[in-house]
Amino acid sequence: MNDFHSTAFFVKHPFRIEDLKVPHRYEMRKRFAVVKTIELSKIDYENFIADLCVDRLFIEENKGLCRIDEDGVWLCLLVKRRGQSDGVLVMPDGRDYPKYAAYYPGEEDEQ
Repeated sequence: MNDFHSTAFFVKHPFRIEDLKVPHRYEMRKRFAVVKTIELSKIDYENFIADLCVDRLFIEENKGLCRIDEDGVWLCLLVKRRGQSDGVLVMPDGRDYPKYAAYYPGEEDEQ
């Protein structure tokens, strides 16, 4: 992790990825840092983004890494399809599914 923090708009209890791509006010965005990136196969990623309400083993195994730090930065998981730069930021908040999630468009400097 570095000192620079990006921001994202986290949605509480999203159902599918379309729920994360909604208009929002900029001041509603949260600073975040990715503590772990989880890359899924095409079918597993499509299954994940089609139903974000389902418990996932990869979230259960990594939810202990996620929290909001003393500076208010959301330490979250980045779940993405292998080979793609965009994905979903996940803040499980102790759950085995994304209690909060945000669409992650990808880093601009990735190839």
